[in-house]
Amino acid sequence: MSAFGGDGSRPARARLTGNLGNWPDAPTLLGRQIRLEPLRAEHAQEMAPLLDDPHLHVFIGGRPASLAELQQRYQRQAAGRSADGAERWLNWIVRRLDDDRAIGTVQATVADEAGDVTAAVAWVVATPYQGRGYAREAAHVMVAWLWRSGVTRIVAHIHPRHEASAAIARAVNLTPTEVVADGEIRWES
Repeated sequence: MSAFGGDGSRPARARLTGNLGNWPDAPTLLGRQIRLEPLRAEHAQEMAPLLDDPHLHVFIGGRPASLAELQQRYQRQAAGRSADGAERWLNWIVRRLDDDRAIGTVQATVADEAGDVTAAVAWVVATPYQGRGYAREAAHVMVAWLWRSGVTRIVAHIHPRHEASAAIARAVNLTPTEVVADGEIRWES
């Protein structure tokens, strides 16, 4: 899992210019088994019990957020952009199609990075739903939409021992680079 915050938690990048300032909001996206639903602050109530799992923090550090913290985070993320306009935040809840159950999140932070429209992507699927292909499909659906929407580079930051996230990164055609930031390897398209 990539640890990019999707809410301005990493240093801001160059200000978005041209059409990027008018980037679309995160739409509902469909896969074979999952639906990506645009994040709303109200999702915190449903997601807090799923994310209240220390195992999800083994590779990214930190601790599970309280319901109040998650509500605040989702409210910031749902704004869709950083206060300075340097980043566009696209966040989704991952739902199973067969029972409409929320099982995780995916996100993309879109910014101008050295002249490239770059999307830093991340994913998390609750422990009981891991190993069933949901994260891979959700990442694929999100990345395909990002390419269609004009992104020119996809990146993810993954802990070197997080084999499951590395497999997902490979599945969306990312390759590891030599760049390491905060203990995570930068993967790029």
